[in-house]
Amino acid sequence: MDMNGKTVMITGASRGIGASAARIFAEAGANVALLARSQDDIAEIAGEIGQSAIAIPCNVARYAEMTAAVETTVQAFGGLDVLINNAGVVDPIGHIGDTDPEAWGQLIDINLKGVYYGVHAALPALRQGGGSVLTISSGAAHSAIEGWSAYCSSKAAVNMFNRALHNEEAANGIRAIGLSPGTVATQMQRTIKASGINPVSQLDWETHIPADWPAKCLLWMCSAEADRFCGDEISLRDEDIRRAVGLI
Repeated sequence: MDMNGKTVMITGASRGIGASAARIFAEAGANVALLARSQDDIAEIAGEIGQSAIAIPCNVARYAEMTAAVETTVQAFGGLDVLINNAGVVDPIGHIGDTDPEAWGQLIDINLKGVYYGVHAALPALRQGGGSVLTISSGAAHSAIEGWSAYCSSKAAVNMFNRALHNEEAANGIRAIGLSPGTVATQMQRTIKASGINPVSQLDWETHIPADWPAKCLLWMCSAEADRFCGDEISLRDEDIRRAVGLI
């Protein structure tokens, strides 16, 4: 996938899937805007990539910061073609009656409202040339998992939000696609393992896929081959998808 002349904005770009996506898209020729709360981390990655990357400290749970990030990206690169909603947290992990209500709400602020804020802020720029909104989903969007009431609820809501976005914006050239990557070898997975609360936490580390797999899939999702998934989500557990992306 040739991304020369395209601009991609990635939330949660300081590590894991987001950091890998920044590198993968830059290698494909794209300009990349890295957003995260961890200023030093995204600055280091942007410095590694070079002039085609900028680091923008941003809390996705604050709409004013997302709006400013979009403005900065457009000013730096002249437009916006792809928004990757990757930022997300899994804490609080725990049974419903034991979780802290404030922490539960903070997860919703990041995982759900953060996606809405990013899309709302980016839509005017994305409509200019017909852009893509790629959102990290999860198997947790479809199955209730012990100890993950907040995470499952947020991902289920994001899945429905993606469908609503497609219904409203496809006519404006917006491609809205979700990606359910499966279990990925990231810091989030270490947090899950440490909790020991459900079968996912018991998985051997070797079963988790590397973060560059979903990053490569996100790049493939910008191609016309993925158009049939607009308004829906892709599962990276699907061998046909892995084959199309070039992972097997």
